[in-house]
Amino acid sequence: MSKNPFINAFVASGYISILVTLIFNSPRFITDNELGMMAPIIFLSLFVISAALMGYLFVYQPVQLLIEGNQKEATKFFLTTVFSFGCITIAMVLAWLLLSSVL
Repeated sequence: MSKNPFINAFVASGYISILVTLIFNSPRFITDNELGMMAPIIFLSLFVISAALMGYLFVYQPVQLLIEGNQKEATKFFLTTVFSFGCITIAMVLAWLLLSSVL
């Protein structure tokens, strides 16, 4: 997506946050009885789309660098993206814990 691993990590975190918010709030609009057989289809389709998007965000640019022969840059890019994503995730969990204990 981007040649900046930090942007890729933020986009991945944003996608997950938006997706979880939609899933968490979906019972307000759609019940399980209304979905019927569509629930597993939607779940599996969403899983495939999410796996493809995360693969693109985390792996596409490092593979491009590998194809160009830049193994060190590819490894650094991938690890920076994963580390950034981990830090964002930890920061979100800590913020949630802090806010839930205060409120």
